[in-house]
Amino acid sequence: MTHDQVVIVLTTAAWSGGVGLAGGLVVWMGRRASVRWLTVGVATTAVLAVVAGTVATSRAMFLSGHDLAVITLVAAVAGVVALLFALAVGSALARWSRELRDEARRFGESGEFVWDREGPAEFTALSDELRRTGRRLAESRDRELALERSRRELVSWVSHDLRTPLAGLRAMTEALEDGLADDPARYHAQMRSEVDRMVRMVDDLFELSRLHAGVMPISRQPVALGDVVSEALAGADSLARARGVHLGGQVEEDVLVTVDPGGLSRVVSNLLMNAIRHTPADGVVEVRGRTVPDGVELSVTDACGGMRDDELVRVFDVGWQGSSARTPDHASTVGGAGAGLGLAIVKGIVEAHLGQVAVTNHEPGCRFLVTLPT
Repeated sequence: MTHDQVVIVLTTAAWSGGVGLAGGLVVWMGRRASVRWLTVGVATTAVLAVVAGTVATSRAMFLSGHDLAVITLVAAVAGVVALLFALAVGSALARWSRELRDEARRFGESGEFVWDREGPAEFTALSDELRRTGRRLAESRDRELALERSRRELVSWVSHDLRTPLAGLRAMTEALEDGLADDPARYHAQMRSEVDRMVRMVDDLFELSRLHAGVMPISRQPVALGDVVSEALAGADSLARARGVHLGGQVEEDVLVTVDPGGLSRVVSNLLMNAIRHTPADGVVEVRGRTVPDGVELSVTDACGGMRDDELVRVFDVGWQGSSARTPDHASTVGGAGAGLGLAIVKGIVEAHLGQVAVTNHEPGCRFLVTLPT
């Protein structure tokens, strides 16, 4: 590089750099201004830096006054055009930003983001993210409403289920105190049955609250699925005989699953009791277990006749008993009436083991399918 070229580079760098630093300082001081004026400021700084470098270099080259004026005029015209273009771009950016701000304000009020303008990639990415956030908030709001509705229903249903046996206990104790009970032994047996039912209900509520709070102690160890199913079938045999229901089961040999033994026993027992209560006399309840690629699969099939789609959605809700009526039917009076907590406990225990539980209609009734990771 020749000496003259070095002088030109240094002169241009000095003048352009000085103007750029001054312009950058001004832009930084006005960084809170509108994006329109920030864009104009950046463009002005760039134009002035080019003009300063050009004029300084032209003077250093000892051009004639006419040539210097021509160069200055050309640079000025180009700078004005650049500033107008920068003003147009800045105005567009300001408009897009204002529209996005207004839509974000509506999003905060309605929870739905619908901005679909075409703009810079950053604005488009921001709008897409706000749209995804809106969907997540809507889903969260729906879950919160469902949980609140479930909580209110649970309080109402449990209050009803406790009020009825308490009223019966009061009537029987008053009859015993007044000597009006013609068979005190029968009254005592009935009182014991009602107390046991309330104790089971309170125990279920306590266990369910621990599951929802995530403080349910889980001691995992290898368990033979066949042994758990056999014990559950033996425990449910008396209820099945009283209801006239036939029990059957088949589990593949040497199926091991690492779970909490008590929790898995509770899952199988609750599913069996629920199936027996809703299966008519001479019906069949079958339990099957097998290994699948994702883990271990356990199914309980009954003969309840199937459920409607709206019932399939709510079957694992806390307090749900298949209908809004809370009067125990024959299925509930044999083997003890429940409070609609058994299937909710099943879901809580299975999910605590990182598993999944689902229900589908399967002739001649329903099939509850539990999948647990090995």
